[in-house]
Amino acid sequence: MSDVNENEILEKVLKGDIKLYRIEELVGNDVNKAARIRRLFLEKVTGAKLEHIGKHSWDLNITWRRNIENAIGVAQVPMGIVGPLKINGEYAKGEFYVPLCTSEGALVASVNRGCRAITLSGGAKARIIRDYMTRAPVFETPSIEKALELVSWIKEHYDEIKKVFEATEKHGFLKLLDIKPWILGKYVWLRFEAYTYDAMGMNMVTKGVDAVGKYVEKETGYAKMISLSGNLCTDKKPGAINWLLGRGKTVTAEAVLKRDVVKEVLKTTPEAMHKVNIVKNWLGSGYAHAYGLNAHVANVIAAIFIATGQDVAQVVESSMAITVTDVTEDGDLYISVTLPSLEVATVGGGTHLPYAREALSIMGCCGPGNPPGSNVKKFAEIVACTALAGEISLIAALAAGHLAIAHERLGRPRGKQKW
Repeated sequence: MSDVNENEILEKVLKGDIKLYRIEELVGNDVNKAARIRRLFLEKVTGAKLEHIGKHSWDLNITWRRNIENAIGVAQVPMGIVGPLKINGEYAKGEFYVPLCTSEGALVASVNRGCRAITLSGGAKARIIRDYMTRAPVFETPSIEKALELVSWIKEHYDEIKKVFEATEKHGFLKLLDIKPWILGKYVWLRFEAYTYDAMGMNMVTKGVDAVGKYVEKETGYAKMISLSGNLCTDKKPGAINWLLGRGKTVTAEAVLKRDVVKEVLKTTPEAMHKVNIVKNWLGSGYAHAYGLNAHVANVIAAIFIATGQDVAQVVESSMAITVTDVTEDGDLYISVTLPSLEVATVGGGTHLPYAREALSIMGCCGPGNPPGSNVKKFAEIVACTALAGEISLIAALAAGHLAIAHERLGRPRGKQKW
């Protein structure tokens, strides 16, 4: 479409004759052109100069009806790299470089120091304990008797429900593992647990649950699905249910840091780090009733999520972590991080975007695994070990009294800022 026609569309948008969300259909579903018109619109109505939002190296059309609506451009976040990080996992084996996106000075340097301490000490181990995505619809029944009857009906018809659920994924990458019932009076929550291979799987599970909900309504005649998500899943909210039962991947990473490495690289002692962990991460977090007994796992999870096209809102439950320390009989430091609800993917969502594919490729985790499901398990182990590196470095900095100095040196602006 010519610039003249784009200008005509812009004028109509400014007059209110065309809604912002309708622009694509007027420019042949070209998201790049639609984004340009929206930027011009915003410049005129707000007075802002949108010079950088419109500059990007990849085609916005790949986001059409998949990643964004009312597109205006791209946010570009600085990306750094940490590593090598030696990992002795079940799926991640070897030395890895991990991309982190952040605008917080000192974060990459800190995590990189933790990676060095782990690698010099022989590497970190990682294991996945649980692996399933959940969705919990809520049903209304006439009474508590009917609520109990529904739970019994679900158990008796599990095989039929499983077929209905799994039939919604045409490629076969969806497997129902269990349905856990929860009752409050006449209301019944059914927490579906499903294996989703290399996808994070929330949308896949939601689609399957929707089909089952309609099936349950039809077959029972008395159960009505009030909400496809009853918040007992629990998605994008910190919650005890994910803390205890897990959602996504429950994964643990651990390392034994040699005493001389703690002294030379981290500038402190195993005893001092252990005390900081007990008093800060356990007592302080417990006193605050925080869902997370850790130093700053969310920092690392968010940085990896942004770099690799994950659902950033799921940093909320993905960063609920427990950091455990102990001083060994040999005087070394044992340290582990357990992530009960790490929700990640190597296919689907934003992982197909060019920058995310490149970032995942750095770790050898791009796309589906062979066998299916192995790539995202590898990625989960890498994420957990990187979170461990972040915990190591920050706990050490606190133990040595270096935190403020590091942020002063790496996280403060130099010279006069231009606004």
